[in-house]
Amino acid sequence: MANNTQSNIASNVETQQPYQHDEYVIGFMRLRKPLAVFSFILILISLGSIFHKGLNLGLDFTGGISAEINYAQSVKQDDVQTALVKAGFKDPVVQYLGTQRDLLVRMPAQTKSTDAAAYILKAAQLPNNKATVQKVDVVGSQVGNDLYLRSLGAIGLALALMMIYVAIRFQFKFAVGAVISLLHVTILTVGAFSVFNWPFDLTVLAAVLALIGYSLNDTIVVFDRIRENFRKIRGASATEIIDISLTETFRRTVMTVATVALVACAMLFLGGDGLYWFSAALLIGLFVGTYSSIYIATGYALFMNLSRQDFIVVVKPEFEEDTVVFNDPKAPKKR
Repeated sequence: MANNTQSNIASNVETQQPYQHDEYVIGFMRLRKPLAVFSFILILISLGSIFHKGLNLGLDFTGGISAEINYAQSVKQDDVQTALVKAGFKDPVVQYLGTQRDLLVRMPAQTKSTDAAAYILKAAQLPNNKATVQKVDVVGSQVGNDLYLRSLGAIGLALALMMIYVAIRFQFKFAVGAVISLLHVTILTVGAFSVFNWPFDLTVLAAVLALIGYSLNDTIVVFDRIRENFRKIRGASATEIIDISLTETFRRTVMTVATVALVACAMLFLGGDGLYWFSAALLIGLFVGTYSSIYIATGYALFMNLSRQDFIVVVKPEFEEDTVVFNDPKAPKKR
């Protein structure tokens, strides 16, 4: 009786009916084609702005002078900027550093940069408000150009290594989709800074690199659930399995994005000018990265005809075990 029951179970597994999911499944993949067109348009706009308009590069890349000034009393940014312009400095940018007595002055390379600290200290003095220069950094144009090229190399190397990692852990279809997704995040985030002419410096670059790692982590979670469901679920199409996997991971994705976005908003509004654009880039990339993990990475894998056969481990003939039957000569023979 037990053998008959086991054989019935085995036959039911082999001839399993179409999969019925108990919970509501969000049809993410129904929108993959119109959203792919939408993403393509955004990428064209971003690349066009980057190559035609360029980036508003900060002093870290273009070279220039950065100085931290402390005043005895609170001071207005416009007063300090006006004093520096009257002294002959070109295009100074003045920002608060936490309090209204601590300011950060940034300006392009000046002819007076041979003794920048002395010139800035003299120019920044205001009536009845003594100024003290805390720190002065002078970045040459050659150094800034080298930093810019190294930054592009860092992004390219990160994308290449992540593609290799995903290809080893999953499938090459997933690896290409993951890299396309990461490129999508990078181009749209950088493109937003180009379109709106926001300053792009090393802090923004750090945010872009952090977004690459974050977006890949989110993509890996989705890929892992897709692989698990392709092996577990029978009788469902590839689109249905991907929708089920995305639905199951969607709550985790929303909670993660909300937590990181809360921290980014805190830095954006409370972190001061030094963290403002870093936080802005992080917020943009968070939402673009989540969208890319759902529609770009998985959408490409589905476009490449992802199927259950991609996840079945085929045992090579040389690794198949032979069945050996042991006959005990001392055992009584059956009649």
